Amino acid sequence: MSERREFIRTVLNASVMVRHELIGEEVYETGDISDGGIYVIVESGEFPPLGSDVEVQVQGLPEEAPIIWMTVVRKGADGYGLSFVQ
Repeated sequence: MSERREFIRTVLNASVMVRHELIGEEVYETGDISDGGIYVIVESGEFPPLGSDVEVQVQGLPEEAPIIWMTVVRKGADGYGLSFVQ
């Protein structure tokens, strides 16, 4: 099977807050990041369905990070792929 990914992934272990009306605000760990988006690890519970727009903010930085809009684009074995909204 050929690689279909448009962007190179880089492992990134960071905490991100995801906000959506279905889940409220939840903090997840990231698996990787690319120029196109991030992968968040979701061990249990609900997560917004594919196609949903969510607010995402990196946690634990010295200053408050900006809130970024992302779209849920993929369900993986242990989490979800989120794409940056252009």
